[in-house]
Amino acid sequence: MAPRCWSGNGCLHNAGMKALLLYTATALAEIVGCYLPYLWLKQGRSIWLLLPGALSLALFAWLLTLHDTAAGRVYAAYGGVYIGVALLWLWAVDQVRPTLWDLAGASVALLGMTIIVMQPQR
Repeated sequence: MAPRCWSGNGCLHNAGMKALLLYTATALAEIVGCYLPYLWLKQGRSIWLLLPGALSLALFAWLLTLHDTAAGRVYAAYGGVYIGVALLWLWAVDQVRPTLWDLAGASVALLGMTIIVMQPQR
């Protein structure tokens, strides 16, 4: 059985927290990588935004490889976190407050992600 802690600080940072932070960083890299070309295409911003956008998408792909389970399971679980992070982005960057429907949908997605991630190990 794998240890539940990933740092020397007792169990302050367990494996679940590490996975959540990694999923969150992965989602942010993907959102930034898609948002920067959006700014160029839809808002007439500089074409130079494509360079950091491409780098962010490369970071996104690399971060996906850092998860320690089967790729399909990573992608499935990642989807729930992506939805939550995208709604936070909607609120923080686009200045649009998520609706109750948005929050309910994200909750269902995060519950599904939690079930996938927390399944017993074989």
